[in-house]
Amino acid sequence: MPQLLQVPNQPILLPTCDKGGLKNTLSVSPERVIESRRIYDGRIVHLRVDTVSLSNQRTALREIVNTPGAVAIVPLTADGQVRLVRQYRSAVADYLLELPAGTLQPGEAPEAAAPRELAEETGDRAEHWRYLTRFHTMPGVCDETIHLYLATGLTQGATNRDPDEDIEVVTLPLARALEMSRSGEIRDAKTIVGLFLAAQVVG
Repeated sequence: MPQLLQVPNQPILLPTCDKGGLKNTLSVSPERVIESRRIYDGRIVHLRVDTVSLSNQRTALREIVNTPGAVAIVPLTADGQVRLVRQYRSAVADYLLELPAGTLQPGEAPEAAAPRELAEETGDRAEHWRYLTRFHTMPGVCDETIHLYLATGLTQGATNRDPDEDIEVVTLPLARALEMSRSGEIRDAKTIVGLFLAAQVVG
C-alpha cells in the first residue's frame, strides 16, 4: 500500500503591505457580504452572486463559481518519462495535453483522490507519493483549489474511466514536456505548474 503524505493543514500566510513593506500575516477580508444569491447548481460547479460592502463604503457584485476542488498528478517513470493525457476540452474547443487530474468526491481527501484518479485515467499505480503544492486556478471568479502530487514507482494496470471521458495516454520525456510548456504546445496551467515543480524535485 503506497504511503501518502498528508495535506498540510496550516493556515496560508498571505503577503500584506504596510508602511514598512511586505510582511506575512493572516489575511483579513476587506469586504462584507450583504446578500448572496445562488444562480446555478450543476453536477460539479455552482454559481452564486454576492453583493459586498467595500472598505470605501461602496458596494459591488462578485460572481463566484464554487467547486469541490481537485487533484492533479505528475506520474514519472523510472527512466524520466512523464505520463500525460490528451483529451478534448469543450470550453476551449481544442485537444489539450494535461496531467491526470480529477475532481474530489464528496467527503474525499486529496490524498485518497490522487491514486484513484491516476488509476482511472492512465491505469498507473504508484508506490511512492510526494505532495508538491496546492494552488488556486482562477481566484478572481472561482474558489477551486488543486492539490498537486508527484507519483513514482509506477506499475501499469487497468483504467476505469468515466463514460464521457475519451482519453489518450501520452508518454514523453520530462525534458520534452518542459520544452512543450515553454513553447506553448502544452497550455494547461496545472500541467505547466506540475511539470516544472516535478523537475525541481527530481533535479
